Amino acid sequence: MKVVIVEDEIAASENLIYLLESIDDGIEVLQVLDSVAAAVSYFSTPTDAELIFMDIHLADGISFEIFDQVQLTIPVIFTTAYDQYAIQAFKVNSIDYLLKPISEEELEEGIDKYRNMQVKQPPLDDHIQGMLELIQAKNKSFKNTYLIQKRDELIPLKVQDIAFFYIETGIVKAVTFSNQSHIVNKKLEDVENEIDPTIFHRVNRQFIVNREAIVNIKFYFNGKLIINTNPPFQERIVSSKAKANEVKNWMNL
Repeated sequence: MKVVIVEDEIAASENLIYLLESIDDGIEVLQVLDSVAAAVSYFSTPTDAELIFMDIHLADGISFEIFDQVQLTIPVIFTTAYDQYAIQAFKVNSIDYLLKPISEEELEEGIDKYRNMQVKQPPLDDHIQGMLELIQAKNKSFKNTYLIQKRDELIPLKVQDIAFFYIETGIVKAVTFSNQSHIVNKKLEDVENEIDPTIFHRVNRQFIVNREAIVNIKFYFNGKLIINTNPPFQERIVSSKAKANEVKNWMNL
């Protein structure tokens, strides 16, 4: 397989090359391009590349500017440091994404997806639209305050003061860093969509946790994680094996 890497960080491109060689010594890296201009110049002429690994932010701009200047039909796997929530909105328009720091396991899964493709690659316009949606999600405004009802009055609760949200018997509650619990008249899904995903993450079906509240993360059986918070919750906050990598990647942002 012949690949091209579009990446402006030398350490990141060298790490990607090392991982590719570890996975399959038959993978040939044709070129490493570190800018939009370099990529446009390279892809303006015929290439034998079968797959492109492409970072979002390059030395001289954002990578989907490349598609405005040259026509590319080569499948793309995007590499990015964007939060997982934003990426999920874009993922359906690409083969896969690799969230930095890239792991060998995720890289191999992405390559396998490429190899196992049996359907036509989505139109490139879909790729660009997906990337635009990702950037828009990253730049959107997030909720700063929830109005909490106490008896006959409404009290503003700052989102930054909330350690975690959880749902109990269908009721969503917000627990502050001072360990005060408040009922939030929202669905947990609505809360998840309203708050900054770089600060909060839904670690399982019941909990959305502020990264500042996490004291440590412990390994649990079958690949699960136990998330310990301050203030502590009376029961274990367990993240499933399926969510484990997602949680660790989010904490590495």
